Amino acid sequence: MNPALRQRLTSPRGLVTTAGALVLLALVVLGPMIWGDRATTTAVADRLAGPGAGHLFGTDELGRDILARTLVATRTSVLIALGATAISVLGGVLLGLAATVLPRPVRRLLAGLIDILLAFPWLLLALFFSAIWGAGTVSAMLAVGFAGIPTFARLGHTLAASVMGRDYIRAAQISGLGPVSIVARHVVPNILPPLTVNATVMAASALLSFAGLSFLGLGVQPPSYDWGRLFQEGFARIYVNPVAALGPGLAIVLTCLVFTQLGELYNQSGRRPSIVRRKAGAPPATQDGGPVAQIEDLHVAFPDASGRLVERVRGVSFSIQAGETIGIVGESGSGKSVTSMALAGLLDPTASVTARTLTFRGIDMTAPLTRTSRGVLGTELAMVFQDPLTSLNPSLTVGRQLTEVAQVHGGASRAQARDRAVTALTSVGIPEPERRVKQLPHELSGGMRQRVMIGMGLMARPKLLLADEPTTALDVTVQRQVLSVLRRTQRRSGAAILLVSHDIALISGFCDRILVMRNGEVVETLAAADLHEARHPYTRALIACVPDMTSDRSRPLPVIGDELPEEVPS
Repeated sequence: MNPALRQRLTSPRGLVTTAGALVLLALVVLGPMIWGDRATTTAVADRLAGPGAGHLFGTDELGRDILARTLVATRTSVLIALGATAISVLGGVLLGLAATVLPRPVRRLLAGLIDILLAFPWLLLALFFSAIWGAGTVSAMLAVGFAGIPTFARLGHTLAASVMGRDYIRAAQISGLGPVSIVARHVVPNILPPLTVNATVMAASALLSFAGLSFLGLGVQPPSYDWGRLFQEGFARIYVNPVAALGPGLAIVLTCLVFTQLGELYNQSGRRPSIVRRKAGAPPATQDGGPVAQIEDLHVAFPDASGRLVERVRGVSFSIQAGETIGIVGESGSGKSVTSMALAGLLDPTASVTARTLTFRGIDMTAPLTRTSRGVLGTELAMVFQDPLTSLNPSLTVGRQLTEVAQVHGGASRAQARDRAVTALTSVGIPEPERRVKQLPHELSGGMRQRVMIGMGLMARPKLLLADEPTTALDVTVQRQVLSVLRRTQRRSGAAILLVSHDIALISGFCDRILVMRNGEVVETLAAADLHEARHPYTRALIACVPDMTSDRSRPLPVIGDELPEEVPS
């Protein structure tokens, strides 16, 4: 058992909640068997009797024992509440996920539909559906279930949209997973805890709603009965026998508490869901020869608040040869990461990407990707993101994330993929790899997480490794270790590396060739060994901002302003 879950269950609140859940389950299963006859046996002589030794809650108009009827009604009340909850959760989550992954026009229509439905009060919708379908148990369950769909659709859409922008989703897209697989493997596990808590709250709300509908005569009909109907019967003579109404009412309150507390226990237990993985055949190999990646006249624009396209990358052109290390350097907002994301095909669908040539291993990255193309990208293109804590899926162990490419594209078994994961972690210098593959990302240090990201690229046979500021959040010692791992990885696999950074000193010491970007354009291209011969004022300004042993410590470090001296043509 999960240690966190065990700790929660053995706490006082956990013990009480567990005991309540077990009692509730026993009443649902055994209640009608034990007290069914007593609940239906009439005794005219004992009708409307008050609480006593023979009848703790008294009797009703036909002399039936109210306590027995309350216990037997547990099955009907709980099951219809859970049924309505299942309808709300499944219908709402499916609608919300569809509003996240479908094409943009369909997403907007679904989002608008959800907003319209949310404009109506939930209980009003339940009453509306009840009036349409008529009174009855099934009708009431459908009414409450359908009324709850908009709430869970909005919740599912919001949670899924927040997850879809994470780097590990982009990594899954690179690995060749389709939208359905991404949702099932990466989105749903991460939105499951809040959905579970809200589902338990929904179950409690559904129970209250059913009680209200039955109280109004729109729910369970005679001869069936639930707590709401028993409460209505007891309320009619509350001044004569208050316990007749207190019993069903107390059962409703206690059951609602059990539902909500179960959700809290699950949410705080740190439970990791099990993810089912599928196998796929290995993609066909691409032809060697020529540049690994080629970009000519790349333009990338994004819509602003008014819908007008604003160009962020303008006319960028370069190529990457096998085994070459290219660095893109520039200040924040210069278009470095956008360029690398365009090459990987990971920009938001709203982005407008145009280029005379934008290819990786002969694949046109501006055209829709085929299944074969996705297989090539999943095995030959690797990405190391800036923040591995957000790039790695927090709900999956390191081993599960490492083995994904091997299982999906390599057709490897789980045991074979795990052995390759251990080998990959060993190759990037992570100690005790057999233990690390069982840990979650937050259990590793920043340097280890970054090495795991590199190890994920080694699970296939990468031809190009895109590193988007992989050392920004690391101290200089860990930076050196990560760069050493990247260099060893390149020597072992022969992969080309595209390194994005704002640190020109780091770029010059690691790369063969440097591209300097500013305001979405490449202002200068030069060999790293010739950095001292830089001619462009912006490149010289970047170099001047890097302190060295001869810098005057009595003067502040130089700052690049908005205006530079007259630029020298390259």
